Amino acid sequence: MKIYRAVKSFSMVILAVAMAAGATGASAGNRVRWAEKQLAYCDRQIERTLSELPNDSVLPRSIDIDKTSWKTTDHFDWTSGFWPGILWYRYENSGCLAHELQALMYTERQSPLVCPAHKPDHDIGFQMLCSYGHAYRNTGRREYLEKMLDGADKLAALYNPKVGTILSWPHAVKDDGWPHNSIMDNMMNLELLFFAANNGGPAEYRDMAVSHARRTMNHQFRPDYTSYHVALYDSISGDFIRGCTNQGLSDDSFWSRGHAWGIYGFTIVYRETGDKQYLRFVEKIIDAYVSRLPKDYVPFWDFDDPDIPRATRDASAAAIVSSALLELSVLEDDKAKAKEYVTLSEKMLRSLSSKNYQSRKQNSAFLLHSTGNLPADYEIDASINYADYYYIEALTRFRNLYKNKDKYPWLP
Repeated sequence: MKIYRAVKSFSMVILAVAMAAGATGASAGNRVRWAEKQLAYCDRQIERTLSELPNDSVLPRSIDIDKTSWKTTDHFDWTSGFWPGILWYRYENSGCLAHELQALMYTERQSPLVCPAHKPDHDIGFQMLCSYGHAYRNTGRREYLEKMLDGADKLAALYNPKVGTILSWPHAVKDDGWPHNSIMDNMMNLELLFFAANNGGPAEYRDMAVSHARRTMNHQFRPDYTSYHVALYDSISGDFIRGCTNQGLSDDSFWSRGHAWGIYGFTIVYRETGDKQYLRFVEKIIDAYVSRLPKDYVPFWDFDDPDIPRATRDASAAAIVSSALLELSVLEDDKAKAKEYVTLSEKMLRSLSSKNYQSRKQNSAFLLHSTGNLPADYEIDASINYADYYYIEALTRFRNLYKNKDKYPWLP
């Protein structure tokens, strides 16, 4: 009897292990199916948007909470790359030739951005990476590489070697009396310089990007690893003057989307340099962000808004961070942290995919409840194209991770 019980107990252990292994496989499969369901929703919303646009020469930018139609813009707007980028992710997920042609059509509308007469600001990175960057990655065409290199030349022209950063808003020198400003958003545009240096452009573009990241790390974060939106520098001496804001609540507040740009941007810098100081740093700024999140993992537009919990949310910040965490997870040297980041990203994505945040029948965007610029009183509690872009990017990354779970045995 004792032998039988021992054998039975051992068999139950083996069965439990087998069931656990099966559950793990099923869990990965369920996650893939869940992500594909959300991507199918995005596909339907894209079709709605395409049918609602007045013509194919305009780009959808945002929908106010009390409206159902897109406010449109042209290729010179800083958000102009996000719609082509959304279409490229659609093509990557479908492999459909018609989807590729749509993405190419909207991408090629961006070409005036790199004409010699056009004087851009730092947003040339957003505009080119999300359009021509995807086009080159998906087609390998030399003409698209040349566009990317031309865009990098324009971005590099804004670099001040005395300061060691890219000038963000040239107009602010005169309009606001800011001698040299670098905004946190600019961390996202450094990828264009890295791309150029890696693909036949000037090698010094990499040095510019690293210098900008180092100066931002040293001056644009407080001791508690919360961030300033804007860093002001003396354009002659290069000295740091002070941190302030343009889109946050106040100079000393914790603006959530600015911090999201920082998390994503420093993930790129670590990926491109392999320098562990940037990995350790991005871990700390993630901790600062996560520690202030509400229960549904979608931040308030500014973590210091006195109206919290009634303050407006920013779904775009959640989408940006969710996507960044997935990329960082496969770069992490600490697999416990990698697992933690995937878990956090999934919680953000599932919240964004709920009825509280998906636009569904309300309009043809993917998401509700993003905040563009509250101090300037526009795009408040709105659907915005960059929220949709990083949402479809995060869903694609999440699905791809779990489709390749054998390569990542540490996945939760």
